[in-house]
Amino acid sequence: MSVILRHEIDRLKRLALDVATRVESSVQTAWNAFVDRDGEAARRVIAHDEEVDALEVDVEEEALKILALHQPVAIDLRLIIAVIKLNNDLERIGDLAVDIAERAAWLSEQPPVPIPDRLPAMAQATRRMLHETLDALVNLDADLARSVCRDDDEVDNGHRGMYRTVCELIQAEPERAADLIQLLSVSRYLERIADHATNIAEDVIYLVEGDIVRHGAGSGSDRRAP
Repeated sequence: MSVILRHEIDRLKRLALDVATRVESSVQTAWNAFVDRDGEAARRVIAHDEEVDALEVDVEEEALKILALHQPVAIDLRLIIAVIKLNNDLERIGDLAVDIAERAAWLSEQPPVPIPDRLPAMAQATRRMLHETLDALVNLDADLARSVCRDDDEVDNGHRGMYRTVCELIQAEPERAADLIQLLSVSRYLERIADHATNIAEDVIYLVEGDIVRHGAGSGSDRRAP
C-alpha cells in the first residue's frame, strides 16, 4: 500500500469516528432532555444536526475519492465499503436522536406524563448497543459485534411491550392520548436506533472477517429501511 493511500484511509477512519462520537452524544443528550423535560437541551440536539449531516457528506466524499483514485483491494476495499454503509446508519441514528429531541421539546411544554418503566430500560439497552457497536468498530472486534446483534431482540421486545402499555394508558386517560402517543414515538425511535446499531455491528463483522451476515440466521427484517 502506498503512503498516500494509507494516509487517506487513516483520515477516512478519523472522519467516520468523529461522526460516530457526535451521534452517540446526540442520542444521550436527546434521551436526557426527554427524561428531564429539558426543552433547551432538546433544541440544541436539533440545532446541531446540520453539523452531523455535513460530516456524513464529508465521509462519503472521502470514501468515493479513495475508490476512484486508488482502486483499493482486499481489506482496504472492505474497509471503505463498510465505512460507506455504516456512515449512512450513523446519519440515520443522528436523525432519530433529533426525532427524540423533538418529542422531548414538545413534552417539556405539556403537563408531566408518567414514563413507564420499560421505556428507560429500552433506552439503556439501546444506548449500550450503540456504545458497544462503536467499541467493536474502533477495536475491530467481531465477537463484540455479534453480541450487539444478539441484543437487538431485547429492544424489539421492549417496543412491543411499550405498545401494549401505551394502549392501556390511553384507555385509562383518553384525554392525554396526544401526550402518551409521544411516548410510543420515542419507543419506536429507540428501536430504530438499535436496528441501525445492529447494521453497523454487521458491517464490523464484514470488515473483520469478510462475511456478510445481514441475511443470515437471526438477521431479521431489512433494518436498513428508513
